[in-house]
Amino acid sequence: MILAGGQGSRLGVLTGQMAKPVVPFGSRYRIIDFALSNCTNSEINTVGVLTQYQPLALNTYVGNGHPWDLDLSNGGAFILPPYMRSGSSDWYRNTADAIYQNIDFIDSFDPEYVLVLSGDHIYKMNYARLLQHHITKEADATIAVIEVPWEETSRFGIMNTDDADRIVEFEEKPANAKSNLASMGIYAFRWDSLLKYLLLDNRDDTSSHDFGRDVIPRMLNEGCGMYAYRFDGYWKDVGTVYSLWEANMDILDRPAEIGLVDPNWRIYSRNPVKPAHFIAAGSKVINSSMTDGAEVFGTLNHSILSHSVRIEAGAEVVDSVLMPGAVVKSGAKLNKVIVGMYTIVGEGCEIGLHEDPDDYYLNTKLCTGGVTVLNHGLTIAPNTKIAANCMVADFRDRGGPDNAINSYRIWSQTGGTPLRDLSVYA
Repeated sequence: MILAGGQGSRLGVLTGQMAKPVVPFGSRYRIIDFALSNCTNSEINTVGVLTQYQPLALNTYVGNGHPWDLDLSNGGAFILPPYMRSGSSDWYRNTADAIYQNIDFIDSFDPEYVLVLSGDHIYKMNYARLLQHHITKEADATIAVIEVPWEETSRFGIMNTDDADRIVEFEEKPANAKSNLASMGIYAFRWDSLLKYLLLDNRDDTSSHDFGRDVIPRMLNEGCGMYAYRFDGYWKDVGTVYSLWEANMDILDRPAEIGLVDPNWRIYSRNPVKPAHFIAAGSKVINSSMTDGAEVFGTLNHSILSHSVRIEAGAEVVDSVLMPGAVVKSGAKLNKVIVGMYTIVGEGCEIGLHEDPDDYYLNTKLCTGGVTVLNHGLTIAPNTKIAANCMVADFRDRGGPDNAINSYRIWSQTGGTPLRDLSVYA
């Protein structure tokens, strides 16, 4: 069961029209590809994808599960949104409630074990090994954990274990952690045990119906056999703008760790059929990654290009991530920029090259480390200068002022034709 209904609000405008698990990643992936591919590679062939926030793009992308070999007559991939029931209905109230609302779906397969996974992390894990560990320990629940730097333990749910890796204490974001084993939000359960505690949690009016805050602590307090499964591979929670940018850069800087070219553990994805990528004579490409349909006529340095991206002659793109269909016009310069899908950066623009504490688009709450974000489907006017740590979006649609520090014109966009015009004047 893949939890894929979260908004991912810390990604700002990137998730305004889509759930976080379907945000593009790398040159040819979406974030959810990792959980789906891990299932396929682990020979798990019955997968429920629980959707809620902005589900259309995710539903369309996953489809019948064919790219991940999950289009099966017995099993396969199933999209599971909240739905009306006799007598009552509700949105998924939290992670545990999402599983609770799909008890009938799970029961229809009569499973002995259930895996609960997050759909918004970048990692490669053999779930069969996790499950074998779970069976060997005769556990009610097994929680995948990873060692994190001690200074970061206050950001995670921390598992304290004995010498046999049995979990003896759970601390949610502790100020002074006793361990650095952080929960990855990946769980293996005996179905009969999980069912019991989902029913108990649903009847508890004081519960927030979350695995980490409610179900796991209750099981631990009542003496259930709960064990940690230690994972030592690459894992990244791309819940912030900077972590999303950093994980993309890891493809270039830590290729052996992230392992996207491993023929024995492929990460599958759904991509349109495009001609091969093209690098023009006279262009310059340094330590970058691109896929079919990308075209480079300018300078590309330490950057990630998705399909249908075009870098025109005279443009310079450094340390940036360009999502499908993005265009960088001649003479434009980008540094540490995440460019949304089908956004056009006009001629002579300078984005992320300087810092300006008075820039209208500055958003230091969401944009840190010098990373700037351009929303999907924008056209940035020629010669626009946008500082680092900015987030550029259709602010008037959000009720923003018409007479701000920078003036702008915004029109709508339909399909792949760039009709929206975002003009920023210093």
